[in-house]
Amino acid sequence: MSVRTRFAPSPTGYLHVGGARTALFSWLYARKHGGSFILRIEDTDQERSTAESVNAILEGMTWLGLEYDEGPLYQTDRFARYDEVIQKLLEEGKAYYCYCSKDKLEIMRAKQMARKEKPRYDGCCRNGVDSPPEGVSPVVRFKTPKNGSVVIDDRVRGQVVFQNSELDDLVIARSDGTPTYNLTVVVDDLDMGLTHIIRGDDHLNNTPRQINIMKALGVVDIPSYAHVPMILGDDGKRLSKRHGAVGVMQYRDDGYLPEALLNYLVRLGWSHGDQEIFSLDELIELFDDKDINNSASTFNTSKLLWLNQHYIMNSAPEHIAHHLSWHMGQLGIDPSQGPSLVDVVLATRERSKTLVEMAQGSLFFYKDFEEFDVKAAKKNLKAAIQKPLMALRDQLEALELWKGEAIYNAVIETAKSFEIKMGKLAQPLRVAITGNSMSPPIDITAELIGKERVLKRIDFALKYIQNRMDKN
Repeated sequence: MSVRTRFAPSPTGYLHVGGARTALFSWLYARKHGGSFILRIEDTDQERSTAESVNAILEGMTWLGLEYDEGPLYQTDRFARYDEVIQKLLEEGKAYYCYCSKDKLEIMRAKQMARKEKPRYDGCCRNGVDSPPEGVSPVVRFKTPKNGSVVIDDRVRGQVVFQNSELDDLVIARSDGTPTYNLTVVVDDLDMGLTHIIRGDDHLNNTPRQINIMKALGVVDIPSYAHVPMILGDDGKRLSKRHGAVGVMQYRDDGYLPEALLNYLVRLGWSHGDQEIFSLDELIELFDDKDINNSASTFNTSKLLWLNQHYIMNSAPEHIAHHLSWHMGQLGIDPSQGPSLVDVVLATRERSKTLVEMAQGSLFFYKDFEEFDVKAAKKNLKAAIQKPLMALRDQLEALELWKGEAIYNAVIETAKSFEIKMGKLAQPLRVAITGNSMSPPIDITAELIGKERVLKRIDFALKYIQNRMDKN
């Protein structure tokens, strides 16, 4: 049997991290077993589904690198197929028309709750209606078996048993004829030949209903289910916007690498010993949905940040540069108008926890600044450094080879000639050419900025110093 899994989001918003984790688990299971991973867009809720949300889902999947073998498949393309199944169930007496109004259903539930009973449909139309009310468009309900039980051998939670007597006759078609979630999911899962379904445990209560529909359609080989616990915020409540970024692309915008987010998400509820960091190849080899924890996981942004910094430090600089380029563009920087982004990555990665930090901390490589950091300038661009800085400028201008070693030697020699420590000159130089007191080593920084820009910025700093002296 060839393994077939799926990810089936509803396009009513962004791709959230809980959905991304479900997609990752399904993708890993398919890849581990040489199977197929299908992307299905469940867009039957036409009032809430939007093209923007579809694009957000597709963009998120692409950014994460979760390529799908089939899809995206859209439920709105399959209404004829759903109607065919609904008609089949009606013809075989496994579904029926229900004419109960909303008011009648509300009264029914209110009485049940008053009797401290579980509120549910009482089946009053189950055996047919002698005189269907005129002008009423009925819904279609599935005729749930009254006896027996549904046993789910869940690959995460273990065996879960639902008594059919606790399940009511669910609506499978609305009064306007459109199919409902539990019907469309069953038809899609069967038609697409899915063998393993991994999804959030908020769907667990739907599973016995869906299995009953499958059995009514004559299915013998029911898919294997794994229901994954939810993700909680650090306050113990369900992860939501109040906990920060929960949309996948927001993590991209905040400077996280996709592999860092994937690595973090897979460890939210799954583990392999004490190992924390996995390559995708390792995950494919080691992943088993039976190892997913059956309790909720807590999202820890600090842990994700640590992982992100690890990947920034240890990934190929060309890979980091590829992602950094997007962030530079967001800041209005054309990376072709300056040093190689690969060189910038090598120079700045030890100081950067996110690509946003790296991009913002690299602006001075590409863009001149109009003013210095006030504290840095006040401390370093003093009258006493004017002559050493002027002499250093002359030394730098005379360099034929603009390389870090030559720049470093020029700073050393100038500092010696004025009988000051190197740092007493290197730090004012750093402020002069970057605008602030933080940068990679001064020789690397100056080399990447380029000779012309360095000399121009030293002149700007010398003018700043002279203006301070004139005011005093």
